[in-house]
Amino acid sequence: MKALASLALTVLTAGAALSSAGCGPTYVRGSDDPSIDNAAMSTGLDKDDIQRMLKENLDKLRVAPIMDQWRQDHAQDTVAVFPFENGTDQHIDSMLDATLSEAETWLVDSNTVVVVDHGRQAAMIAEVEGQQHPAFNPAHVAQYGKQLGVKYFVTGKVSASDERTDDARRVQYMFYLQVIETATSAIRWQNRAYVTKLVH
Repeated sequence: MKALASLALTVLTAGAALSSAGCGPTYVRGSDDPSIDNAAMSTGLDKDDIQRMLKENLDKLRVAPIMDQWRQDHAQDTVAVFPFENGTDQHIDSMLDATLSEAETWLVDSNTVVVVDHGRQAAMIAEVEGQQHPAFNPAHVAQYGKQLGVKYFVTGKVSASDERTDDARRVQYMFYLQVIETATSAIRWQNRAYVTKLVH
């Protein structure tokens, strides 16, 4: 029994020594070391890439004529944020859903429009499309706008251009953001932000 206790103590001491010597895994929280969120881990899109592009687009929207129009209308115009299309071959739909929520929050905080909750959109799209599992169709924006009672909607698309050589790969990502007038389907504002990833 004494020998077993001694062996257990030896194993624990050795494990602690290995861990402190850097041989074992080290876990770091992003709030303790913000740089861990900044490094690119692949040529794929990550949260930082999408947030950078969203910020650039929203900064442009902040000073766009359509925002001036909304301010002149004394925050009476209604806006809905519609799904952002994934035009890449990557599984980033969950990130785009989070980005949609961030854009919606940004509009609410701007105090320039009345924002309609995107939680209602699935049921409304189902009404327009008449399908069991309906998908957002940009061609039907006027009908969506009528169903939701909104004057404008904000939507966007992320696409990619992939180039390769024998020893390198470069992927350029584009995030388009648009403001569309629902009654006419006219694009009242549009901007495109870029992110480039390279491996060699």
